[in-house]
Amino acid sequence: MSGHSKFANIKHKKEKNDAAKGKIFTIIGREIAVAVKEGGADPANNSKLRDVIAKAKANNMPNDTIERGIKKAAGDANSVNYVSITYEGYGPSGTAIIVNALTDNKNRTASNVRNAFTKGGGNVGTTGCVSFMFDEKGQIIIDKEECDMDADDLMMLALDAGAEDFSDEEDSYEIITTPDDFTAVREALENEKIPMASAEVTMIPQNYVELTNEDDIKKMNRILDLLDEDDDVQSVYHNWDE
Repeated sequence: MSGHSKFANIKHKKEKNDAAKGKIFTIIGREIAVAVKEGGADPANNSKLRDVIAKAKANNMPNDTIERGIKKAAGDANSVNYVSITYEGYGPSGTAIIVNALTDNKNRTASNVRNAFTKGGGNVGTTGCVSFMFDEKGQIIIDKEECDMDADDLMMLALDAGAEDFSDEEDSYEIITTPDDFTAVREALENEKIPMASAEVTMIPQNYVELTNEDDIKKMNRILDLLDEDDDVQSVYHNWDE
C-alpha cells in the first residue's frame, strides 16, 4: 500500500466517530497489557512497550489513559491473560486476508472471525495459506503538513537510523524498515520531535488484487466491517487494492 493511500486511511480512521476511537483505544489498551506482562512496566527497559506507547500517542490517546493502562497491567496479577492468535483466509475473488487477534476466549474469537468471512462470501484457511503473499515490515507515516524538516534531511535521518526505504508521497512521507530496525528508526525520529501519523510493524502485500465486481466489493467491505467491529481483532491486513 502506498504511503498516500495508507495516509488517507489513517486520516479517515481518525475522523471517525467516538465509537471507532473507543475501539482503537481498546486495541491499544490490550497491547499495553501484553507488553507490560511480557517485559515489565518501565518503558526504558521494554522496547515493545515503548513502541505501543508511540502507537498510542499517534492515535491521540491521552497520557493519563496510557499511564493508567500500564499501572493496571503492572499491579493486577489477576488481570486477564490475552492470547495472540492469527487467522488467514480468502475474501471475494481470492483476496488474501490476515487477522491478528488478542483474546481471552479463543472459541468466541474463532467463531466471530469465521462468521465475518462467511457473511462476506469468504473462508478461513490454514496457517500460512496467504501470509507468504505479505512482507512483515515496520512502517512509519508522516503527515507533510505536520513536519517542518526538509524531505532530504528526513530521508537521511531515517536511512542513517537503519530504514530500508523512504518514499515521498503526495501528502505524506512513508518510511519502511525491517521489524528488527523499527524501534531504532522510530526513536531516532522521536528524538528529533518528528510527529508520526502512524508507526507500527505491519504486513505489506507483495501484490494487490483489484475488485471490479460491485457484489465482490460489497462482500469485501462486509468482511472488513465485521472484523472491525470485533473487540478481539487487533489488526487486519489484506491485498485488496481499494
